[in-house]
Amino acid sequence: MRAADRQNALGTLKELSESWTEITAMAVVRDRACRLLAVHSLRSADALQLAAALIAAGDRPTDHYFICADGRLREAASREGFKLDA
Repeated sequence: MRAADRQNALGTLKELSESWTEITAMAVVRDRACRLLAVHSLRSADALQLAAALIAAGDRPTDHYFICADGRLREAASREGFKLDA
């Protein structure tokens, strides 16, 4: 990657980072992921992603979309109450 492209990418990342929510309570995410693994056919990393999404949604997923390409993760997110992209 050229230096100018790298600087552009880092600038875009910085700009985007100002609008996202980071979930840093990893113990809470881990505990929620363990529950998700018990009820859905998910890989560990997918369970962590879904757990973080549930926490970010304030455990009210019906008001939020979950967008991903993985079929198992989409199914689990739908069963947890998230809306799915078309």
